[in-house]
Amino acid sequence: METPSAALPTRVLTCVAVDDEPLATAVMQRYCAQLPFLQLVATFHDAMSALAYLQTHAVDVVFLDIEMPGLTGIQLAQILPPGRSRVVLTTAYDQYAVQGYELGVADYLVKPIGFQRFVQAANRLYHSFVPAEAAPAEPAGAEAVAVAHPEPHAPVAADAMFVKNEHRLQRVAFDDILYIEGMKDYLMIYTAESGKILTLQSFRRVEEVLPPQRFARIHKSFLVALNRIEHVERGKVQIAGRLLPVGDAYRESFMALIRAYNQL
Repeated sequence: METPSAALPTRVLTCVAVDDEPLATAVMQRYCAQLPFLQLVATFHDAMSALAYLQTHAVDVVFLDIEMPGLTGIQLAQILPPGRSRVVLTTAYDQYAVQGYELGVADYLVKPIGFQRFVQAANRLYHSFVPAEAAPAEPAGAEAVAVAHPEPHAPVAADAMFVKNEHRLQRVAFDDILYIEGMKDYLMIYTAESGKILTLQSFRRVEEVLPPQRFARIHKSFLVALNRIEHVERGKVQIAGRLLPVGDAYRESFMALIRAYNQL
């Protein structure tokens, strides 16, 4: 009588690694080889070679270094066919996390990449491809490092954004935001738990990231969280005890959002 074999993953994700450092691609080869649900099918040491391959080969995941000669990883991510592959940025620098978030990358790994951090990213990728009912409780090889909470530098959560604050990137949870005030080239983000956060950012960039059904621009200088509004009266809204003006150019669209938000 044959002994039943261990359950195999319901899907194997095909991957490529792009990095101009041979040691970095060697690390990716070693890490992927230890996870049975990942198959590294190719490695590249420049973005142009990777692009030529990806134009004719569909893969599930691209592990992509940012700083490379010629075409950078960010530039390659921008021109890859949309929706075909998940991109995981790999870099020794954390200042690109906001750009990665705006590009919609699946994860952001800061070198040196530890194996546990790599497995966390791989675990999330696996479950993003395989429906929960079809996926095993834990992919083989990852039992001891199942994701409990995403690491702060991983720009994958749909419930937060990263903003540059002084010399660091700060994660700001959407649920924590009260309102945002424009101050020339800066924005002041007022939060319930984290206080005030000053960032060099534009309203346009922030509006691209914030969920439109939860936030509204009410004035050229103010953007508010709809669920934080205490009352609306005479062309003003009150949030956390402060009255904020509603600009004429925004009044009609804002009131339409309020009616939709409250299902009036």
